[in-house]
Amino acid sequence: MLLSFVSDYVRYVLKGGAKFYAWMGVLALLIVGMLYVYYLQNTEGLIVTGMTSQIHDGLYLANLVFLVGVAAGAVTIVFPAYVYHHEGMHKVTVLGEMLAISAVIMVMMFVFAHMGRPDRLWHMVPPLGIYSFSSMLGWDVLVLNGYLFLNLIVGFWYLYSKYTGKPVNKKIFMPLVYISIVWALSIHTVTAFLLATNPARPMWFHSMMPIRFIATAFAAGPALIIIAFLVIRQNTKFWIEDSAIKLLATIVTWCLGIALFLTLSEIVVELYARTEHANGLYYLMFGLHGLTALVPWFWGSLALMLVSFVLFLTPSVRNNMKLLPIICATAFAGIWVEKGMGLVVPGFIPTPIGEVTQYYPTFVEWLLTLGIWAFGFFILTILLKGAIGILLGDIKFGARQAAAAK
Repeated sequence: MLLSFVSDYVRYVLKGGAKFYAWMGVLALLIVGMLYVYYLQNTEGLIVTGMTSQIHDGLYLANLVFLVGVAAGAVTIVFPAYVYHHEGMHKVTVLGEMLAISAVIMVMMFVFAHMGRPDRLWHMVPPLGIYSFSSMLGWDVLVLNGYLFLNLIVGFWYLYSKYTGKPVNKKIFMPLVYISIVWALSIHTVTAFLLATNPARPMWFHSMMPIRFIATAFAAGPALIIIAFLVIRQNTKFWIEDSAIKLLATIVTWCLGIALFLTLSEIVVELYARTEHANGLYYLMFGLHGLTALVPWFWGSLALMLVSFVLFLTPSVRNNMKLLPIICATAFAGIWVEKGMGLVVPGFIPTPIGEVTQYYPTFVEWLLTLGIWAFGFFILTILLKGAIGILLGDIKFGARQAAAAK
């Protein structure tokens, strides 16, 4: 029966119209480009990137940090569905789990992209690696793999039960759901500690970092989910209720507001009595010694987040399903900049010995990053298409054999 499930799932996913094949074709081209620049990076070394001895974490780590938040954001569907029994959310819970799976896969790929020697990855795998428990990145790999494992089990167990028509064993299934909810918080907390436990980097070295990470995660994740839900409503027969989308929009509104409050609070605390420890933030906001590469990123990000927050606070705009995806994309872009380039890079400027250098991602980094995102959306499209087919009843056990018999 399991082989039948896989076979029917694959057969359904491979079928599609011109729009579907065009979308997958564009993603495939970007993936090919990614493989080419990854080959260049691993044959010529990280010299082909813009990273240096002074700034050794750049676009790759920025996306890694951001995507952990997107993965954790899936809990904003799971929690209302299973804890508060929200009917509209319960129907689409599995779609959020598919997003979490895709996001974690992208995170893992950015780990590979960031490493100059991918063959040494096993050193971060607990308990085999020599740095598995002594390095915070080792702990991050551990919790991310655990979260991926939980979402694979919960998501595909639910789909398999729908496929066979047999209910899941709730005595085992529900504890796994509750563990995944708590685990979602752990992955972004550990990722925050990955930065915050660096005392030589004043830009990151504060205890508020995990709270900021979780707030932005619960804004960016649901924003992307809303966009995906509206695309699904427009292009498939699967109808996602307005109540689910409106609840997610409310979550984005208040979590985005909390994130903005924490960001502004940090600015006041750091710059009110400015010391050398505030130089990283000062460089990000105004530049340092005439170097201003990240200043437009910061103010652009803040503008995007503020504008989207004001629009989210306006009920007539927030409940408009035509405007909502634009607002979500604006918030998503603002958080991507603030959580990525606007957080990772200024942590290295200036260096602990006072050097001030700038970082510019190269074409190799941009194409590799774009290719990883394309691969993630490629996987997400496959997962969502198959899941929707099962939820609609187009994929079910015995259906193909029955159709052939007729």
